[in-house]
Amino acid sequence: MSHVTEWKSRIYLFEEDRTTHVRIDLDTGTTKLTGHGTARCNPTDADVPEIGDELAAARALEDLGAQLKLLAFGDMETAGAGPRAGTPWATASD
Repeated sequence: MSHVTEWKSRIYLFEEDRTTHVRIDLDTGTTKLTGHGTARCNPTDADVPEIGDELAAARALEDLGAQLKLLAFGDMETAGAGPRAGTPWATASD
């Protein structure tokens, strides 16, 4: 079974008080999720905005990925394909 699906995402970055904040909005057409991430620049470090952008965006993507996994695991359970012993999501609580 093959299919093509298009998901749309927007990444918003802003900096405030040497802290980069990122919000990623994902629209799958049926579900909307939002991931969040932050990165703080240590006052003794050089101010390199790209590092904060990358780190905060990576953290927001990790947050979004965790939400997608939980959604998929719930769908699997609903479809009667619950987690098998030893699989990473068998004890997922995040």
